[in-house]
Amino acid sequence: MKLLSSAFIALLFALSFSQPLMAKTASVKSSSEQTISINLNKAGAKEIAKALKGVGLKKAQAIVEYREKHGDFKAVEELASVKGIGVATIAKNHNRISLK
Repeated sequence: MKLLSSAFIALLFALSFSQPLMAKTASVKSSSEQTISINLNKAGAKEIAKALKGVGLKKAQAIVEYREKHGDFKAVEELASVKGIGVATIAKNHNRISLK
């Protein structure tokens, strides 16, 4: 019984140290995701869909079609003119979008 309680205490001790490491790994992941950048004036639909959060292939194709019809994007906010792209999507991806 004493051996079992010692093993249980050792397990709890080990788990208490693993939680901060797991949290740190998650934050490293999210900061590396922020380094993704996509040039909306050059990228194809598949690249856009892969790089932008909340943008699937259909919305990415709409972005490319808008660009082909109206010319290069002059400002990131111009994306709101694309059907299916709202202010929230632009805000989530503002740091990922490049126009040059």
